[in-house]
Amino acid sequence: MAIKGNGIIPNNHFRKHWERYVRTWFNQPGRKKRRRLNRQKKAARIAPRPVAGALRPVVHCQTWKYNTKVRAGRGFTLEELKEAGINRKVAKTIGIAVDHRRRNRSLENLQANVQRLKNYKSRLIIFPKKKGIQKYGDSTPDQLTLASQLKGDILPIKQPVVRAKAREISEEERKSSAFQTLRVARADARLVGVREKRAKMKAEQVAASRGRGK
Repeated sequence: MAIKGNGIIPNNHFRKHWERYVRTWFNQPGRKKRRRLNRQKKAARIAPRPVAGALRPVVHCQTWKYNTKVRAGRGFTLEELKEAGINRKVAKTIGIAVDHRRRNRSLENLQANVQRLKNYKSRLIIFPKKKGIQKYGDSTPDQLTLASQLKGDILPIKQPVVRAKAREISEEERKSSAFQTLRVARADARLVGVREKRAKMKAEQVAASRGRGK
């Protein structure tokens, strides 16, 4: 590159020693193997309890964009446990997550989670604390022999799928305008106070005119 004009003499520094600042990740396959072995050790340690941990409730996601989807929540509410007939203190000991802060905002959600708890309770096998000493609530010896560790999710959550069937558009739907309906509803909501004020003033004027007529 030829130097032209009365500019600054180029003196570029390209030797930045970039290799000192590059972070490598050559231990990625080793980390992967270690995580897998740790999962296996944990599963063996907590056996015959489920690998996935505690049972979680079904809750709806937040915001208008995602509220049609469901996911696993933090824990069951005290009302859901009461409806299912499970003590809040006993629930933690039999693998049920409890969240005392969450509230039930709808009856459908409450009933769905109560049914989830009952379904879990019907499949539950409870081992005695001390071997050979049977207590109230423990499973029978025949049921204990059938126990096996659950590897996947506990009662997997399925997304609700609503498919609308194709049909002909009715004449009433052709004539109606969704845009116009929304505009009228928005205007009605905006003008509630103004219309109430006008109606009140008109009623006062009519009452005053009647009073003068007498």
